[in-house]
Amino acid sequence: MNGTVSPRLKTLEFTEEFVGRHLGPDQDQIKAMLASLNLESVEQLIDQTVPEAIRLPGELALAAPRSEREVLTYLKQVAGQNQVNKSFIGQGYYDTLVPNVILRNVLENPGWYTAYTPYQPEIAQGRLEALLNFQQMVMDLTGMELANASLLDEATAAAEAMALCKRANRKKSNLFLVSNDVHPQTLDVVKTRAEYFGFEVKVGDVDSLLDSEDAFGVLLQYPGTSGAVTNIEALIQKAHDNKALAAVGADLLSLVMLKSPGEMGADVVFGSAQRFGVPMGFGGPHAAFFAAGDKHKRSVPGRIIGQSIDVKGAPALRMAMQTREQHIRREKANSNICTAQALLANMASFYAVYHGPEGLKRIAERVHRLATIFAKAIQEQGVTLANQSWFDTLTLFVGNQQQTIIERAYQAGINLRVVGDEQLSVSFDETTELSDVVDLVAVITGQSDLDLKLEEIDASLAAGTESGLPSDLRRTSQFLTHPVFNSYHSETEMLRYLKRLENKDFSLTHGMIPLGSCTMKLNATAEMVPVTWPEFANIHPFAPRDQVQGYMQMIDELEAMLVEVTGYDKVSMQPNSGAQGEYAGLLAIRKYQESEDQGHRDICLIPSSAHGTNPASAAMAAMKVVVVECDENGNVNIDDLKAKAEKHNDDLSCIMITYPSTHGVFEEGIKEICQIIHDNGGQVYMDGANMNAQVGLSKPGEIGSDVSHLNLHKTFAIPHGGGGPGMGPIGVKSHLAPFLPNHQVSPIEGAHVDKSRPLMGAVSATPFGSGAILPISWAYCAMLGAEGLRKSTEVAILNANYMTEKLSEHYPILYRGRNNRVAHECIVDIRPLKESSGISEEDIAKRLMDYGFHAPTMSFPVPGTLMIEPTESESKAELDRFIEAMVSIRQEIKQVEIGAIDADNNPLKNAPHTQADIVGDWERPYSREQAVFPVAGLKTNKFWPATNRIDNVYGDRNFVCSCPGIENYR
Repeated sequence: MNGTVSPRLKTLEFTEEFVGRHLGPDQDQIKAMLASLNLESVEQLIDQTVPEAIRLPGELALAAPRSEREVLTYLKQVAGQNQVNKSFIGQGYYDTLVPNVILRNVLENPGWYTAYTPYQPEIAQGRLEALLNFQQMVMDLTGMELANASLLDEATAAAEAMALCKRANRKKSNLFLVSNDVHPQTLDVVKTRAEYFGFEVKVGDVDSLLDSEDAFGVLLQYPGTSGAVTNIEALIQKAHDNKALAAVGADLLSLVMLKSPGEMGADVVFGSAQRFGVPMGFGGPHAAFFAAGDKHKRSVPGRIIGQSIDVKGAPALRMAMQTREQHIRREKANSNICTAQALLANMASFYAVYHGPEGLKRIAERVHRLATIFAKAIQEQGVTLANQSWFDTLTLFVGNQQQTIIERAYQAGINLRVVGDEQLSVSFDETTELSDVVDLVAVITGQSDLDLKLEEIDASLAAGTESGLPSDLRRTSQFLTHPVFNSYHSETEMLRYLKRLENKDFSLTHGMIPLGSCTMKLNATAEMVPVTWPEFANIHPFAPRDQVQGYMQMIDELEAMLVEVTGYDKVSMQPNSGAQGEYAGLLAIRKYQESEDQGHRDICLIPSSAHGTNPASAAMAAMKVVVVECDENGNVNIDDLKAKAEKHNDDLSCIMITYPSTHGVFEEGIKEICQIIHDNGGQVYMDGANMNAQVGLSKPGEIGSDVSHLNLHKTFAIPHGGGGPGMGPIGVKSHLAPFLPNHQVSPIEGAHVDKSRPLMGAVSATPFGSGAILPISWAYCAMLGAEGLRKSTEVAILNANYMTEKLSEHYPILYRGRNNRVAHECIVDIRPLKESSGISEEDIAKRLMDYGFHAPTMSFPVPGTLMIEPTESESKAELDRFIEAMVSIRQEIKQVEIGAIDADNNPLKNAPHTQADIVGDWERPYSREQAVFPVAGLKTNKFWPATNRIDNVYGDRNFVCSCPGIENYR
């Protein structure tokens, strides 16, 4: 022995390894950054930055960090408690076969799931094309003139359709009619949304209701939730004759065989694209679709992808109308939805591209044939059908045998849908086999030895014209005729198409995405792995609770973690986006105040720096927005706040405030702000957008806030997916807990505290939102543990302050807090440079692409600025690379300022530069090398923008949201 002491086994374990994997800078880099800030420790920085009044006295009461292997082993055991039955529940959710080429190369590929919303289209042409394909697919199948790039789920799309019907109708009526054959979860969300819009909702036979009621719109389901396929053309015309608009909830696969709603005169068509290759995932995430007529294009919610051209006239894609609607129109916005389900919309569009129109026809015909074979077989056993027409769903009269059949089905590993007291519903999908029909008949009849002669039934159906579809509703129009849907049917071609699109897009696989207020941190592979496990992916959202004990345990554990992190008493997982979380939180406030006979309180105070969704959400909750000014340091002007709170004392409902502020600083007066609101009878809504600067250091529930939404897709590591999915659960103090959203179809146990009050309405289609991605945030918290969560926050603050100090030598920093520190992001003021040089924040954003970076957030929350958030996951080396780029760009601006280079023909105004730019003649007053290799490191690692700068004005003036014509492929 040489006298050295070997380490103990405990110190060799990897339990805390993930903390080091998640954090970008190592200890040497942290020391170097601290030294540049004249600090000796991270603790010293936190003391200088975070107000003492809000600091936690100790560590979070969470478990110690766990290793990746330990967490995945545990989660696999938890997932194993879920019972993956064969689902025939339907009701808008169907098992599906995810093409493996899409599963591996899109859903499980960080090149797709770590990208951001395509606000910088020059480095997002791949997913923009995929989303344009989604829009074209929807337009073709629905028969409508335009479609958006997805919404959150089918039920919220229905609520958006109701709102559009009102916006587009000049009638004074506030009555909305809903068919009694609409999915019940859709009705639940529609009723919730209608209440604070001041709409009355009547459910029943719409044909009869139109004879006596004056409505602004009607909502129909095609096929109905019962499975019935009825001709709604006359009903739509009757609505139009009554000057009402018609919205139709449609099943996308059924439209392959059915006459489209657009051909029947529908004004809006919506639904879910889930069954186009996206797992059920206990409710999501899935992409809803929303289509309308061209005359309603200014009223369509969400994002719309449109064609444009770049500065050289070449075709290019971009987000068109409603791109930043909430920031521009605020409380007058069409909707509070600022993102959607881009990743899932891309998957659905690729499903259509891979199968093509003929493949989709075969899938739809097969599903319908199986349903029809079952219909014949079950009728031969004396069972009566409730619907005499169908695509994939049949409702059966079973009388007092309902519960007996359900129990037999469970024992056979089959889930059926219970309808009323005497009916059952059965839905077929592309995973159904002929053997399943045998099992179903046996379960329903209680006889397992029947000679069903299914092959003979099939032969008879194939030889004749008999079908569950009315002949006048058979589709005759073509669909998916565009070349993109008819070119990539071999896996080789599809794989290359997916890769070609991926290569056009900048994601976290290429470099830092320093978008302020977006928290583009690591989405660790270990966190993502459970998402596609069958035990999580293949569960219907309305499966019996005793079959989803694994999900319930995981959700309960995640809720407990979030309760501890936030200081709230209860968390609802239902909201499936940050905007939905805002809305749900405001509803909880309103319902609570109504219960206290304070329902008249409707004033919402919002700082001028707020995210645009705040006023949009307030408007949806029937609140009147009063803006509170900020002072010259970016803080809420407390004098102005106090004056307005006291002025509206009798009517003050709440304040919506982001903390740290959207200006990137910890406001010293945050506790005083909360107290002022409470003293004047209001509640405090603390927007969780910047929670990444609080976790482990402070808790909103202990600062004085009553409710917050948490962006799990920011702070808690769910990836942004190129524009969705997201999750926006809300945490509340105990007095608001009884007013959290619930669900009429699948009530949430423990949430309905006061049995004397009716069940709270739903804000999303399913009780736990996008359940399949909740394991990501669970794993994030479990692997980091209390210490790792705190360290992540500390490093996020360190990275931001390091970058701020380095950039401040070259650019003005707009706002700083105590001790000249920032929180987790900073705002660089470009306005003085624009005044001196003509170079704008957009020019810098586009030039950063040449340096291999996605731009920071432009012109939010202050016009003419760039907001930068590096997150804790970026190393000092990556921060230095970004700083180098910004310093180099500043030098280029200097050349413009002194007249050394043309003010209109320079590397910034011409940015970004593509590979095509450096081929052929070069007549610019700067070199090719300066254009594309402005710093030496780019010569060995270069991301090339796919297109030159896109002409936004041209795209707005020549609005086209469908795939390019065939001439673009010649």
